[in-house]
Amino acid sequence: MGLVKVYVTYKESILDPQGEAIKSAIHGMGHTSINDVRMGKYFELNVDNNVSDIDSEINLICDDLLANPNMETYRYEILEDAE
Repeated sequence: MGLVKVYVTYKESILDPQGEAIKSAIHGMGHTSINDVRMGKYFELNVDNNVSDIDSEINLICDDLLANPNMETYRYEILEDAE
């Protein structure tokens, strides 16, 4: 079984209200050197090793379910033999 780690974040042009709230809290703690915070989502997918085109399958899952392509971007990494 392979492990796929998927990271989804807002596009740079999209306001990230949760990131802004976190940045404000960080500044309130006195850490004013932090200029920006971006919040995201993280997914782990366990995939059978016999999938013929894992990149196509993961891209379809991300585009259709895990990320909103209008507002978010995603990246993923495939780790072999996650068992």
